[in-house]
Amino acid sequence: MQSFDVIVIGVGGMGSAALWQLAQRGKRVLGLERFDLGHVMGSSHGFNRIIRLAYFEHPDYVPLLRRAYQLWREAEREAGEQLLYITGGLDAGREDSRTVQGALVACLQHGLPHELLDAVQINLCFPGYRLPADYAAVWQPDGGFVASDRAILAHAALAIHAGAEIHAREKVLAIEPANGRVTVVTERARYEAGRVIVSTGAWIADLVPGLQGKAVAERQVLGWFQPKHPELFVPDLFPVSNLSTDIGQLYLLPSWAVPGLKIGFRHHLGEQGHPDALSREPVEADEALLRSSLRTYFSEAEGPTLHLATCLFTNTPDEHFIIDRLPGCPEILVASPCSGHGFKFASVIGEILADLAVTDATEHDLSLFRYDRAALS
Repeated sequence: MQSFDVIVIGVGGMGSAALWQLAQRGKRVLGLERFDLGHVMGSSHGFNRIIRLAYFEHPDYVPLLRRAYQLWREAEREAGEQLLYITGGLDAGREDSRTVQGALVACLQHGLPHELLDAVQINLCFPGYRLPADYAAVWQPDGGFVASDRAILAHAALAIHAGAEIHAREKVLAIEPANGRVTVVTERARYEAGRVIVSTGAWIADLVPGLQGKAVAERQVLGWFQPKHPELFVPDLFPVSNLSTDIGQLYLLPSWAVPGLKIGFRHHLGEQGHPDALSREPVEADEALLRSSLRTYFSEAEGPTLHLATCLFTNTPDEHFIIDRLPGCPEILVASPCSGHGFKFASVIGEILADLAVTDATEHDLSLFRYDRAALS
């Protein structure tokens, strides 16, 4: 049976970053992935993902984000390719909405440069937007996106270069802790390690039964649409945004990779279940929901459909992450689920997981992400 210092189960956004962090610290590390490296079955694919500092979800995320930006730039330098793109960001909705007020709190608490804009200013400065007169937004210049597909492959390549071993198409069947070590059983072999990191996203409850009903997979569909005036939706004129509306939360990215506006609707059609049972094929109802949002708020972008893609969010009851040792089994570290807003943190979560695996401590504040918090009890 092969022995490693650390085994990482799930080589997506978090797992690939953890592998690199561990390998460059000289640890003998194995990554196990049930699908292909860079697959499209989970949560981390889809060309790009938003990154932002004005974090309306909770101001405690901001210090982690600052470090995430630094680590994305470090990965860029090591990989020799751009992964982080800055467009500025808008957190918009009615002025009293959680999105706007939460972003303001994050900016004020952490001294982030920002402006509060009304709808007239937004629509004038960024003419792809058509927001109602009673809407406002927090503009924060550091928002942008990470090239998610490329970032996973870059982290994996850097990890391999530093000595990591990665096995794709090898499903984990069981994790067996005993006597301060952990045995990982797969379809092909048995491995052992001093620490195991479980970062399997939507499948995390299969390996961590205590998360059954607390880490729930949800089907999401993203759409890319050809604008009537493409020049309005390029990164220089169309910042990434979160938009709180009467029908729910939208998130939008400018034309990049696929030549069209990217739009998603948080919680989409509300389809939840085991990840193996959720359909990956977009259907007419998915497109119709996205088009209705475009028609209302981004009418200049409601042109022909260019691309539809399905991914999975894995939601906790309070929609905060889980990053902690498994209660009763400190050799096992649980990372994520990230409730649909985690990819931007992958670089820093990789560092945190390496810290915990190697030294059992990290300088980052993880109190919001405890496994035993009240929301998960």
